[in-house]
Amino acid sequence: MQASKRFSAQCIEQLRSEIEDSRGNEVFALGYLDDQGLVTRLDIRARGNEGSVLALQDWSEVDTPELPDAEDLSHPADVLIHNHPNGLLTPSDEDMTIAGRAAEAGTGCYIVDNRVSKVYVVAEPTRRRKRVLLDGDAICASLEPGGAIARRLESYESRPSQLGLMRLITRGFNEDAIIAAEAGTGVGKSFAYLLPAMDYALANEERIVISTATINLQQQLYEKDIPLVSGAMNKKIKAVLIKGRGNYLCRRRLDDALREMELFDDEKENLEAIAAWGETTASGSRSDLSFLPLDTLWSRVCSEADLCMGLRCPERERCFVLALRKEAADARILVVNHHLLFADLAARSEGAGYDSTVVLPPYTRVIMDEAHTMEGAATSFFSEDFSRLGVYRQLNRLYRRRRARTLGLLLRLAVLSRQEDKLDDGAEMVQFVRDAADALDEAALGLCSKEGSFRLTPADGKIIASALFPPLQDLRKKLSSLALLIRDMLETVPEDSADDPAVWEIKSIARRLESIASVCTSFIEYRERPTEVLWIERHWGRGGFGRAGAEAQNWAVLTVTPIDVAPSLQEALFAPNKTVVCVSATLTITDSFNYWMNRSGLNLTDKEVLTGQFPSPFPYARAVLLGTPSDAPLPNDPSYRSFVDMAAAKLAEAAGGSALILFTSYESLKSAFAAAAPRLEELGIRCLKQGDDDRGRLLRTFLDDRSSVLFATDSFWEGVDAPGDTLRLVILCRLPFRTPNEPVFQARCEALERKGGSSFMELSLPEAVMKFKQGFGRLMRRSSDHGVVAVLDGRLLHKRYGEHFLRSLPETRRSFGEFNSLLQEMERFLFSGHYNQ
Repeated sequence: MQASKRFSAQCIEQLRSEIEDSRGNEVFALGYLDDQGLVTRLDIRARGNEGSVLALQDWSEVDTPELPDAEDLSHPADVLIHNHPNGLLTPSDEDMTIAGRAAEAGTGCYIVDNRVSKVYVVAEPTRRRKRVLLDGDAICASLEPGGAIARRLESYESRPSQLGLMRLITRGFNEDAIIAAEAGTGVGKSFAYLLPAMDYALANEERIVISTATINLQQQLYEKDIPLVSGAMNKKIKAVLIKGRGNYLCRRRLDDALREMELFDDEKENLEAIAAWGETTASGSRSDLSFLPLDTLWSRVCSEADLCMGLRCPERERCFVLALRKEAADARILVVNHHLLFADLAARSEGAGYDSTVVLPPYTRVIMDEAHTMEGAATSFFSEDFSRLGVYRQLNRLYRRRRARTLGLLLRLAVLSRQEDKLDDGAEMVQFVRDAADALDEAALGLCSKEGSFRLTPADGKIIASALFPPLQDLRKKLSSLALLIRDMLETVPEDSADDPAVWEIKSIARRLESIASVCTSFIEYRERPTEVLWIERHWGRGGFGRAGAEAQNWAVLTVTPIDVAPSLQEALFAPNKTVVCVSATLTITDSFNYWMNRSGLNLTDKEVLTGQFPSPFPYARAVLLGTPSDAPLPNDPSYRSFVDMAAAKLAEAAGGSALILFTSYESLKSAFAAAAPRLEELGIRCLKQGDDDRGRLLRTFLDDRSSVLFATDSFWEGVDAPGDTLRLVILCRLPFRTPNEPVFQARCEALERKGGSSFMELSLPEAVMKFKQGFGRLMRRSSDHGVVAVLDGRLLHKRYGEHFLRSLPETRRSFGEFNSLLQEMERFLFSGHYNQ
């Protein structure tokens, strides 16, 4: 083909000149196409010898350098170009490999002769659509009175804050910028980002990921908000909801479990129910079950990445996860959660690349809803942990005796590998690992304090070395020996048995055992890991069975956690994506985004960051009374707990129930519940306590009983949506400062102090204010709501930093007199229509 059909005259001359300057050797260049498909811009990237040239591996990330109209060309190269000095343009094997890889990203590949008179097209480039920018005025018009969305919503009211947020997000898409937006309760942030996101995705045929902190919000977006917006726009858009693999049933693992029915004791009935449901469910999602199976049962039948056989699986044609991936492949909107998004981002930043499907299909624009939870979600994702119970789960899959029978994957492996003689060795090693895990658990629990945790620091070096190192080293050794035995046996499995499901399961177990051994090594080397926190936490509850078969009541979890996740967030989330929209009701402290930006890594980016605050339209100044007793003791006062017990009971009684009482410790919760429940129950006010039931069921019971009182701790400070008279009183018993000796928090405070900062002002106080705002936000969920927020911590009024908490709240009515005065004013406010005056 004549080169003039693929290159502009200017580019032909430029490329010919470069080849001549390179003495006729090979030259590698990136080409950029105009609207007619001609290469009109070149970026010379490398020069080689007569037979080869370095094909740089980062072409998919190279933008047009220093071009006057870069807005239209701010995309990866369209075509890879190099010459063959011998004049033979037939591609070599290396050319074909590179061209194939480039084609996956839509990049073409051309070979030219030294005179650039002829061209051989190895792979056609994908023609890029001209980018369509959003019309902010047109989008906002749909939410103004008479607009397409407004007409579909009953009693819709135009909200200036919502329109302002939408305009900011529109800018973020048009300018490839990062957005940090605080949108108060009632702003309608979901519609404010869905409209521009869906419009942009359709106009530019791009995929946009919307990530939330909770599955509940995922469901609301997918089932309610997206269909409403799509219908109002009168445009069809494909959206897919994706949860983590562990939420989906694996048919192959279910079949394996059914074959080992005798292992499940009291869970046989539920296992059979899951099997029956598996034949009728369309999604395979755990949330569609009519009952809540125990985690131990579900973990045995759910999909897990390292157990997946992919296309080799005998159930691949009916696989729920593969079906979901097919659906996601051509979707424009993906609704995910933060943990799943971080799993995808981590794999991409570690080498999987940004142009192919990893956990999710490729994307370059992300919306992070509930963005205030990003640091916590990233911390959880990037942590590694194990416990005795986790070790048991792996061992029980390998080998277990049950009523004179031996069961487990080791038996199958012995048969497949024709090494039945090693079965006794394997069984013995399993028991050795079990014994070592018991010994480590006992030692680890012995180190945990009354608070239930222990952090490894050089200051405790002697006790760590004497009490913890020996069982850690022993468990690591036993785990490694068992994993080595498994791998030795796997090596003799015949090729025709390599795809046996048992082989895949056993390989996964070997990897997991080795991973636990690696965590043991991290603990042993804790002095050499200054960027991580290594800590132990005591857990209570139904935990499984020990050697004697008695139910265990507590066990230790050993965890390795990064001290600072901000660099990881910057590298994985903000750097590679063109647009990232971060939105939440709580991102600022006294009108500043600095704290959240520092913790999330946004302060490390060199991209443009657009920020905005969009206050709630709710009438807080009229509808909310904020009260703190001036005679409330400080938390370090011996009388503080008895005051809280008395005050919480009297406030709940005066309000007639409809109260959410939030604590920062379970011990305080139990004390207040014991003091209040007898009297409140006598009055017909139902008292609910966190820990007595599953969180979801407990919350549903509270919502269904409009006069009930819910006593709750940490997880209920956010995510509780109780509009109307269901909730008229929120009691914040204590300012939510983190416990100073909590291991991860303590390590982060020390890291700040080492850098010369103030851990209190830069971490402890801002974090407490953010959580305080979340607790306060439980009261008002609709513009017609009204009620009281009572804070029983004297520090709010008597400490200078109390002003930080007050200034971060919207304007409300206030009552800062003595407790009896607050009680009377609350009754007048709630029952006399005082709030409407």
